[in-house]
Amino acid sequence: MYSVVAHQNYRKRERSPRSQNDNSPTGGHTDPNRKLSLYQRIYRYVKQQFHQEKDEETDEFNFHIARYRPEELQKLASKTKFTRKEIQLMYRGFKQECPTGMVDEDSFKHIFSQFFPLGDATNYAHYVFNTIKQKQTGKISFEDFLSILSKVSRGSVQEKLQWVFGLYDLNGDGLITKTEMVDVVSSIYEMLGRATHPTVNDTSAKDHVEKIFHLIDTNKDGVVTIEELVQWCSRDEHVLKSLETLDTVL
Repeated sequence: MYSVVAHQNYRKRERSPRSQNDNSPTGGHTDPNRKLSLYQRIYRYVKQQFHQEKDEETDEFNFHIARYRPEELQKLASKTKFTRKEIQLMYRGFKQECPTGMVDEDSFKHIFSQFFPLGDATNYAHYVFNTIKQKQTGKISFEDFLSILSKVSRGSVQEKLQWVFGLYDLNGDGLITKTEMVDVVSSIYEMLGRATHPTVNDTSAKDHVEKIFHLIDTNKDGVVTIEELVQWCSRDEHVLKSLETLDTVL
């Protein structure tokens, strides 16, 4: 899920004829992978990288990693909604991409770009990275990655929306302004690139936000709170369904 704000009509548009005036950033793509959420793509990527490995119960966390070593497998399983086997599989993929055990922002952007070759994922990856990184180190550990993935893919609707809200609340003040929403939606348009139809222009993101911001900002004070976002999403069955699709089994 890139965001419920930029893609609130994704499922509905998938099943209906497309209007020539539709400026939604999700329409018209022919690549079947475009129907997958980002986190489903991460699952698929990890599986493709290691599908030939034996399905063993070997504890991958016994391998040494320079500078950083994750918590024990059982502890991670108890803290997340993933099984031991799923964590092992994800750890292999994580270690393959990040042999030091920690991901900095440049590496994160590089990984992200592999999922969106038709556009520029730099800005969106930056926003996502900021929702996961440790304040002390400015990097992402395997625990950080696993924790956020557990919430977004297997968590409650409230947990998923809490993460979405944090993605748009760029300055972390507990409020989303129209400018912040435009910045994030613009980054999504940039990331999708040529996968959008009709082709987006310089005002597409702003136009999209203008259409929906007032629907979310129910008290018309110019900012969106987490309560307003939850209320708006709970009224749209297509948004709720899109959140449910993140509950994917490896």
